[in-house]
Amino acid sequence: MPSLEAPLIGIDRHRLATDGDGITTLVAFHECPLRCAYCINAQCFKESPECKLTVDKLIERLMPDNIYFLATGGGVTFGGGEPLLYADFISEFTRKMPEEWKITIESSLNVPNKNIFKVAQFADLLVIDIKDMDEFIYKQYTGKDNSFVLANLKWLVDNGYADKTIIRIPLIKNYNNKSNQIKSREILESIGFSRFDICLLYTSD
Repeated sequence: MPSLEAPLIGIDRHRLATDGDGITTLVAFHECPLRCAYCINAQCFKESPECKLTVDKLIERLMPDNIYFLATGGGVTFGGGEPLLYADFISEFTRKMPEEWKITIESSLNVPNKNIFKVAQFADLLVIDIKDMDEFIYKQYTGKDNSFVLANLKWLVDNGYADKTIIRIPLIKNYNNKSNQIKSREILESIGFSRFDICLLYTSD
């Protein structure tokens, strides 16, 4: 069977203390279901990706970093865009990569549940950018509703993935405030999450 192929917007090597433990390499996918007002990776919406790679070719590209991953306990971070649009690709990658590599997935979770179901078991860390738990704020900022997000959050808790999930709750200029951040955290804690990153500021400035 031929190796799956996916469109990428970039590969960023030698990242330290950015995406989990050790030295990591970010693999950023093309395309995203959201249209956030302050998107930091707008290149994911370009008509054409920077490149397309098969799973085998991507592993080949990343092998020079193997020594760093092994020495520091690091590995590969899948971001984007939205990496969970390419769940089959990530699943194949994790089956073929050296087993010592750690996998981090950064996602908005705004995808069908089958996508997260396919890859959650392979992730050492899940970083979920929740935007805001208020449905109105979320839709105003992203252009989408958060029904997939809510269902996937519950699924992560019900299936024992809460402890390896960090929830990112940003302060978004002109969209939410610190009270909204606190409320979002309280809701997420009531669901079953305990690891949070609430120190970010999203802005167009």
